Amino acid sequence: MAQQIRRFGIGQTAKVVAVLYALMGLLFLPFFLAAAAFAPRETGFGTVFALGLPIIYGVAGFIFTAIACAIYNFVAGFVGGIEVELESGPATY
Repeated sequence: MAQQIRRFGIGQTAKVVAVLYALMGLLFLPFFLAAAAFAPRETGFGTVFALGLPIIYGVAGFIFTAIACAIYNFVAGFVGGIEVELESGPATY
């Protein structure tokens, strides 16, 4: 049975994606720190900037997801939401 996603909760969806982006930034942190270690001092890409990138990713993820959810909610009001097919059954974890 197909069901539609009529709207996304903007705040909650943006929070979840922001945390995911920040965690992704932490995964890439060693590469950022290596780039900062080998970058010439004149480039401005230092260790502090590398350490701040996961935070920047999280904030950007929140902002852009909130904007995307608001646009989706607006458009879905006119044309309908994304259709998904759900199946109920025993949960497997």
